[in-house]
Amino acid sequence: MKILAIADEESAYLWDHFEKEKLKGIDVIISCGDLDPRYLSFLATFTSAPVLYVHGNHDEKYEMIPPDGCICIDDTIYVHDGIRILGLGGSMRYRSGEYQYTERDMRRRVRKLAFKLFRHGGFDILVTHAPAYQLNDARDLPHQGFKVFLSLLEKYKPRFFLHGHVHMSYGRDHKRYDKYRETHVINAFERCVFEYEDENLREHVR
Repeated sequence: MKILAIADEESAYLWDHFEKEKLKGIDVIISCGDLDPRYLSFLATFTSAPVLYVHGNHDEKYEMIPPDGCICIDDTIYVHDGIRILGLGGSMRYRSGEYQYTERDMRRRVRKLAFKLFRHGGFDILVTHAPAYQLNDARDLPHQGFKVFLSLLEKYKPRFFLHGHVHMSYGRDHKRYDKYRETHVINAFERCVFEYEDENLREHVR
């Protein structure tokens, strides 16, 4: 299964210089947040692949302009071709506003998912906006990750963890690819295409 992951910054390659061939072979598009809803709607128009998204901390406008033809997976498990995809959007709370959470808030969201996690037997891909604590995050509060994400990775051992929020342009410490135990970690900043079944992912994700 070929996945296009996107986050934080609209890709000129896909939006300003779009050609339908660029989405050829893509089986699912996953947004990790903080993208113009019209950008998601645009992509959904030119593909039969589902466009899934979680909210970023700057996505209040989605209430007024929802991304047409797209599926919000916040606080649920979406299954595509047998692959279980869990969504938990938002960032660490650093000001008033939507889609911001304390560590305690995020743990409460995870607890509410207990029955869905049990019914689905876990999940294969974790999709968030914020990174996990001390895993490609930053020490300032707005860009600090959640500890509960590490607990989810340790308990359920998903194949992938996709996040955004920490722009790769912030500095060399923010990597496109990492690994936490058995889980491949991908920063979806702007755009990244990868194969779910790729056994040599480290060599192919940049």
